[in-house]
Amino acid sequence: MKPASFAYIRPETQDEALSALAEHGDDALVLAGGLSLGAMLNMRLAFAETIIDINRIPALNRIERVDESLRTGAMVRQADALKSADVSEAAPLLRLGLQNVGHYQTRSRGTLGGSVAHADPSAEIPLCLATLDGVVELASQRGSRRVPAREFADTALSTIREPDEMVEALHWPIHTGAGVAFQEIAQRHGDFAIVAVAAVIRNETEFSLGFGGVEGVPRVLDGMVGGSVEETVGAFVDELDAMDDPRASAEYRIGVARHLGVQTLRQAQELAT
Repeated sequence: MKPASFAYIRPETQDEALSALAEHGDDALVLAGGLSLGAMLNMRLAFAETIIDINRIPALNRIERVDESLRTGAMVRQADALKSADVSEAAPLLRLGLQNVGHYQTRSRGTLGGSVAHADPSAEIPLCLATLDGVVELASQRGSRRVPAREFADTALSTIREPDEMVEALHWPIHTGAGVAFQEIAQRHGDFAIVAVAAVIRNETEFSLGFGGVEGVPRVLDGMVGGSVEETVGAFVDELDAMDDPRASAEYRIGVARHLGVQTLRQAQELAT
């Protein structure tokens, strides 16, 4: 299939992009990598009167350290993040998650900001950002604001972004310790995860354990290291409102989440010590 007709704008600067969003926001969609949006437009699952292509805005391609976080522009390609020394050093959990994202061909086009903006419940990048308690930076002509990643997605494929806003950057709290782990179950490597789990250990005493693909948005358990891992993870997973779809039943997702959650947290604890 082919998409319905739309106007196409390709701004050269962020100011031009924000101006276009202010004018067309309610009827516009922002195109970053385009891997998800392009397919949805072709299948008539998404419609827009105007597409704003932000691929030619160089300011959105930067990876830099800002205060206590690693700031990645919305247009940083997944492949570039995967081979970035800064990402490996400051956000090793993101690097682990990226190894499970699609394939080489898709990572060369897909972007970090586009994945977070798309808000697929099975996506690895939003899961890693939520687990690390990162921040989504939004920009509009009204100014910029920062939203905790755990609050950015409100339901599957839906976020709290306003129509005149675009994702400008992601902020990843710097975590240089070894206590990180990531595991997922998918039908094939590179497919959307049925269940994905990310874990990070902080100061050898605190942990965050994130679950993707179970509910419509990532869910994160924060706790203290110690006690029964099985009981801690099991109690949290049993409270999740698991999805039920043709790929997997809610019951199956809960079982996998419990098993992977225990494995992933234990792996992170072992690596931290």
